[in-house]
Amino acid sequence: MKKYIYPILLLTPLCVFSQVGIKTTTPQQGLHVGGAVSTVKIDGLAYPANPNNLGPGTTSRVFVNANGDLILGTAQNNIAILFDAENYLRDERDPSINQIIQHGYGDGFEYSAIPRDIPNSTFTLTEPAIIEINYSVSWDIEKNATTRVNDGHARAVQTMMYFRKDNYLGPVVTTDIDGNLIGGAFEIDNGTSTIGGGLGLSGQYYTNHNDDRGETNNYHNCGTDYVKLPPGTYCPMFSAQLAVSAAGGSGAMKMYLGTGNDEVQIVAHYYQ
Repeated sequence: MKKYIYPILLLTPLCVFSQVGIKTTTPQQGLHVGGAVSTVKIDGLAYPANPNNLGPGTTSRVFVNANGDLILGTAQNNIAILFDAENYLRDERDPSINQIIQHGYGDGFEYSAIPRDIPNSTFTLTEPAIIEINYSVSWDIEKNATTRVNDGHARAVQTMMYFRKDNYLGPVVTTDIDGNLIGGAFEIDNGTSTIGGGLGLSGQYYTNHNDDRGETNNYHNCGTDYVKLPPGTYCPMFSAQLAVSAAGGSGAMKMYLGTGNDEVQIVAHYYQ
């Protein structure tokens, strides 16, 4: 009697162009790991064998290189502090530099204040990056040089950071690397308005109803935000508004931006 032995491969249908599923019977990609708490382990990225792994208690960024390989980028190349300034803005109260007049509506941001050390007020990106901004900006408020705000009305003091190209007199950067409007758009009574490149919107309320008491200076607003920018040279700048619901009859209330110590920090998160 003859015996016929067939290789198992000949009896098993092959699917060359297939998808592999782990913990799933319906893979949706070339490799699909299912399960709500599933993770992927790659020995070549583990600590301490891989010198770019930051080790226990931390997380390390995984990138995809030009060949499609998953790799760990080095910490010093991924994140860099590009700008870190203290007392960044000029301190004097000057109507032509940093004065903001109050208004009675909610879209009255004005570009205000200029850097103290203009030659060193810029940072340069040599490649695209996600920019993290952190700031603390000072402000004073008054009715005039000799009179405190004294009507008891609550006033909103709001601040934002924005960028100018090349230097503090350059054009305002209003779109990100993808062409999206920085700061977005919102509706006001007379149509659509934009914040004009504003980042890190921050604010607080101020009120005082006494002629002889009440602080008028050494206030600070703090803000943080993120934006994707292309290579180039940028100068951090500020805009602000002083808003009150009923401006009529209250006098020429005003604020000055940058009258104390102002801190600006710019951090680049590189993703290419």
